[in-house]
Amino acid sequence: MKKISIIVLLTAGISFSCNKLVEEPSSLITAAQFYKTSADASAAVSAAYSSLNSDIANDFPIYGRNLNLLTGNGSDDQIFSPSNTNPDVRALGTATYITSNDRLKKNWQQHYYGISRANVAIDNIPNIDFDTTLRARFVRESKFIRALLYFNIVRLWGDAPLILHDPTTVDVNSLKVARTSKDSIYLQIISDLTDATNLPKTYSGADKGRATSGAAHALLAKVYITRRDWTKALAEINTVINGGYGYALFANYKDAFQKPTKNGAEHIFSVQYETNLGAKNSVQWLSQTNFGSFNPAVYPGDIPADSTLYKLFAPTDTRRDVTFFTTLYNAATGQNVFFGAPRFAKFIDFSLSPLTNQAQSGINFPVIRYADILLLDAEALNEINGGPTQEAYDAINKVRTRASVPNLTAGLNQSDFRDSVFLERRKEFIQEGMRWFDLSRRGGTYLYDALKIYPAKTGAAVKDTLYPIPQAEIDLNAQITQNPGW
Repeated sequence: MKKISIIVLLTAGISFSCNKLVEEPSSLITAAQFYKTSADASAAVSAAYSSLNSDIANDFPIYGRNLNLLTGNGSDDQIFSPSNTNPDVRALGTATYITSNDRLKKNWQQHYYGISRANVAIDNIPNIDFDTTLRARFVRESKFIRALLYFNIVRLWGDAPLILHDPTTVDVNSLKVARTSKDSIYLQIISDLTDATNLPKTYSGADKGRATSGAAHALLAKVYITRRDWTKALAEINTVINGGYGYALFANYKDAFQKPTKNGAEHIFSVQYETNLGAKNSVQWLSQTNFGSFNPAVYPGDIPADSTLYKLFAPTDTRRDVTFFTTLYNAATGQNVFFGAPRFAKFIDFSLSPLTNQAQSGINFPVIRYADILLLDAEALNEINGGPTQEAYDAINKVRTRASVPNLTAGLNQSDFRDSVFLERRKEFIQEGMRWFDLSRRGGTYLYDALKIYPAKTGAAVKDTLYPIPQAEIDLNAQITQNPGW
């Protein structure tokens, strides 16, 4: 929160007494004045959470479409619908985006806005006099959110401004900071998440869906995997699996994406959505773009990049018909409507009536599922041991068994098993914001190699292994440099 300075000019000829007048202007509220009660602290944390599922300008939220445009359309998984006329969205799907791309700028702004909200909570809550246990919990939840957002930033853009406190000045020049090395950003992420591992294991009632200690350990595992610190990653994974959290795969894959089973055993951390929240800026837009009309010609959302994505799945793989649809039943007409080529189905809220009312979707966005931890377990064990152990096979086969596909064949070498894990991740997490990150972390130009074979992304180049810093940010702050190639 910015402080507003009021300067009073006293001209000659004005007389005043010797008494000193100290006045707090009634129109001025600073952070120190506002954050006084436990309710204020709760509001600060809620504001940080809301940065994940809403946008102050009524744009797409981070988790609910905007991040998906970078990690999905920017990968080999998906592309824009032919009916989508937004040139910035279309450019992401063809690797022809430029530094002024609006979706890049929006993602950058939203992430730093959420970090700013988390910083407000982290800075001010410790100064409020209320229950010490709850006070510490609120700060740790805010650190988890800050770490999650910086984890996205450092993977998307590399070096970036590291801002850890709410500004205490309106001096624009003092607010301009240069990019911090990604190694330093990772150290801060790890510090925040380490503190967040002291959060409660579970919540009840209205608190369900908040960040837990299990979520902090799981996100730490993903951080260490990305850093290729396999030993530390495995330690975090083992804590998630064996730490008494009760995480488990749903028996039915579809239950990971439906309202009646939200915040269930497989959901380690999800961004929360609810029907009829009364907030226009808190909408699960992936639900609307996955399905909004029974008219096959009206489809503004994103579609599979090509037919090969659908064909990755065996007909017996239960994930296929949860992830895609080709026909849907229209209760109003009593008829099945054929939509032609496969379209994404994972985020359609089938509890709604009519089904076309997806603006009221109550489906959460799963940021970390237990399936993710199992596949990371298989990956880490394979890397540590120079090849897959039986435990690594057991981990990946739990995911495959739930999908009703045969166990992975034993006897694979390290490279082939690694390929199998990444293929399994691709099939398991379509539209869940992971594909671009997975391609990128496999080793620099691997992302470029994956994209350049896809015809619609013929513009892909090595520079696409990081997104460009939005030009608007460089125009505002000359200390921010651009990524190579842009």
